[in-house]
Amino acid sequence: MPRKKPILSRHFFCQILSRHNIDMPDHSFLTAAFYKFIDLPDYAQRKAPLLAFCEERQVKGLILLAREGINSTIAGTPSNVHAVLAYLRQDPLLADLQHKESYADKAPFYRMKVRLKQEIVTMGIPGICPTQMAGTYVQPADWNALIADPEVVLIDTRNDYEVEIGSFRNAINPHIKTFAELPAWTEQAAQLQATTGKKPKVAMFCTGGIRCEKSTALLRAQGFDEVFHLEGGILKYLEQIPPEQSLWQGECFVFDERVSVGHGLIPGAHHLCRACRQPLEDGAQHSPLFETGVSCPRCHASTSATQKNSARERQRQWELAKTRQQTHIGAQLSKPRSNDPVP
Repeated sequence: MPRKKPILSRHFFCQILSRHNIDMPDHSFLTAAFYKFIDLPDYAQRKAPLLAFCEERQVKGLILLAREGINSTIAGTPSNVHAVLAYLRQDPLLADLQHKESYADKAPFYRMKVRLKQEIVTMGIPGICPTQMAGTYVQPADWNALIADPEVVLIDTRNDYEVEIGSFRNAINPHIKTFAELPAWTEQAAQLQATTGKKPKVAMFCTGGIRCEKSTALLRAQGFDEVFHLEGGILKYLEQIPPEQSLWQGECFVFDERVSVGHGLIPGAHHLCRACRQPLEDGAQHSPLFETGVSCPRCHASTSATQKNSARERQRQWELAKTRQQTHIGAQLSKPRSNDPVP
């Protein structure tokens, strides 16, 4: 009896096409995440033409512009997203802009925004310049060997709710609620204190690479000599490293409607609280403090009755639009608690 040919999942098929630079049909949504630290003195003047270009091509998402560079996650049909990337790369300052791709059957964003910021990832420490001070880039293929060194201090630079659902084995969790809290933690962390007159080797990582790149610049400003960061972040590691060789445990939170991803960037099993835009903890949906679109155990105490009533109305309108097969984005777009839109 002849053997049946294996059936490839749609996501796996998309991954193969993406790696060989082949577009999926335009009814699939391509998400592209990218950032670059580069001096952009005219960043404010770039906003209007960039927004117009994205809107003309129905590309949605968020682009942050600052004097220190660009940080973004956008989504749309493959041809339109690639058009935006080509538009950016025609500028000599952004000609070598790198991006990460993933595909989905549903739109991960519902609006297009271009925002002007003081920093493309908020640390709040003047004088930190990743273009001049960042640590040593480490490719995903070399990451396991680095963090297996017992002399290396491995630090997860992400927020506590991100670390909760997945991290590298033996990584230190600083237990920060925002990236701006990291500098204070590095100043007092026992694991970063000098021993025998020498500061330790440090390896840092984050979702897409932007936060750990800035973090290593911070440590170098604090006098650390041997600091390393994962180039391309967790997402590039999960894309390139096979599960059987991986030191990653759990899933990786992303800042879009996928919520989390695993190896091969396959969407994970986590759900999102629409009120606080953070992943729901195990059992959260069975808690009396959970109400769809209104609150979860993590954020219930931080919102007033008026805010909850407003959220209930947004949720009601969203559900009504859904039954009518219309688009209503109010319940989908609570403000994310992060300045890092990289998934």
